Amino acid sequence: MADENTYQVLINDEEQYSLWPSGKEIPAGWRATGHRGSRQECMDHVDEVWTDMRPRSLRERMASLEG
Repeated sequence: MADENTYQVLINDEEQYSLWPSGKEIPAGWRATGHRGSRQECMDHVDEVWTDMRPRSLRERMASLEG
């Protein structure tokens, strides 16, 4: 069965991404990135932009230890 729903890409303060059905209230702590489309289109977009899976706080902490 094909998923014909429209999704939007969300991001949180840790720069982690999630897919969310369009038209549903966005959960606290998340905001829309502006990208919408089919589930596959949104997944492809997330794969393209989310190249470092570590949360932002961890990346910053590791960078401070290196510098």
